[in-house]
Formats: sequence, C-alpha cells, structure tokens
Amino acid sequence: MRETLEFIKSKINDFKPELAIVLGSGLGAFCEGLEGIAIPYSQIKGFAPSTVKGHKGELLFCEVEGKNCVIMQGRFHYYEGHSLAQTTLPIKVFKKLGVEKLILTNAAGSLKKELTPSSIMLICDHINFMGSNPLIGENDETLGTRFPEMNEVYSKRLRDIVKNCAQKLNIELKEGVYSALTGPSYETPAEVKMLSLLGADATGMSTVPEAIVGKYCSMEVLGVSLITNYAAGLSDIAPNHKEVVEMGKIAGEKLVELLKESIKLF
Repeated sequence: MRETLEFIKSKINDFKPELAIVLGSGLGAFCEGLEGIAIPYSQIKGFAPSTVKGHKGELLFCEVEGKNCVIMQGRFHYYEGHSLAQTTLPIKVFKKLGVEKLILTNAAGSLKKELTPSSIMLICDHINFMGSNPLIGENDETLGTRFPEMNEVYSKRLRDIVKNCAQKLNIELKEGVYSALTGPSYETPAEVKMLSLLGADATGMSTVPEAIVGKYCSMEVLGVSLITNYAAGLSDIAPNHKEVVEMGKIAGEKLVELLKESIKLF
C-alpha cells in the first residue's frame, strides 16, 4: 500500500481527489472530453491488468463538474483469478488519497420483466452471493473497524440527489437490489428464479466487494446499474458479453448525463 501510494502521488503531484468513480462494462464514454493525468494499471504496484473487453485499464485523475476525481476506467474482477482483497485494493488506495465519496457503476442483467434493458437502476441494497468477503484477513485499523455495520451501504443522501437530477433531466430511474455472483458463467434460469424470489432485482459479477470496502472505509457510496439484458429465462436471447458492451454504449449516454449533473451537487 505504501509503495502504491508513493508512486501515485509522484505522478499526480498536489492533486487531491475527493470523489472516486469506478466505470463498468461499456461505460468508458464517461471519460470522453476529460483531460487529466492517466496512469495505466500496468504501472501501478498491486493493480492488476484489465483483461475484460470494454475496460481501458487506466486511472484518470481529473476534474469533473468542479470536483477533483479519480476514475477507474475498468475494474478487476474476482472471476479473472484475483482475490477479493486485490479487486478492492483500489478502494483502499482512494481512501488513503483522501476520497470521501465513491460512485460504483456496472452493467447488470435484469431479474424482473418490468426492469427492461437500457434501464438505469439505483442500487438501494445488495445481496452478496460471491461466497466470500473482501474484509477477510488482518484488519487495518487506519481504514476501518474489524466488524463494520452494513445498515446503509448505499447513501440515501446521494441517491436522493440522483433522483432529483433524473427528474430534472426527464430520465426514467428505477431503484432496486443488486445481487453479486462470481461469474464468469451467466446464471441459469433456475438461479435467476431463485435470486428473484430472494428479493434481488438485478444481477452481476462486481460492485458488491467494492461497496463493502467503501462502507468499511467510511465513504459515502453510490451504486448504479445500467441494465443491459434480461437474465436467463426471461428472454429468448441468451445473455452474452457482446450484447452487454453494445447496450452499454447505446444506453450509457443517459447514465453519463445523469451522473455528471448529479456530481455538481455531491
């Protein structure tokens, strides 16, 4: 951690980010037109290379709507063979850099017919089906307590701001529970039915570990899912990553507009 922080600080000089943004599949358009300091993950000790199509694999330090931000252009996934500790290392690094607010975005599959592809869903809560927890292991008291509470992982204050901005921009916004599974295989129709019965509205292979660590680090966390497809059994079309990336590009424009408008008020 110390070496990672020293390297990043040597690249960004006196820049102090207050907001971190993690971009999911197909959402790279958020960075179009933004100028700043870009650092490839391959240069950062402890960071894993991004191997998923649609993930650029760079940290971008820049200003967004008057806020100093650090943007992850792509994330590390558990299914790529990394431990949950490694997939969430960037969140701890951001905390050490002074970040107080964390925006997590993802592409997700819908578990409900009424949650149609191209919808934007604010995450109000999550269910961790990944079979592990990123906080397992020795605790770092400088980051958080050994047994952090998870009563309100996703900040109601930030969600209310986004809802108001969505209304102002005339963007339809849903709200629901996100379930995280390991992947990389998509869910079976039986698993989709189970997740829905247990109270989940959307499903994906990320976000929850990062949200847990963000909450542990006392950050205000906002989670947003771009619904790119129906999960197995809800459509005649089988889920596939190409569809996810393409729908992300098509529908992502609305999400980019909404996030940039909301960030002004964060």
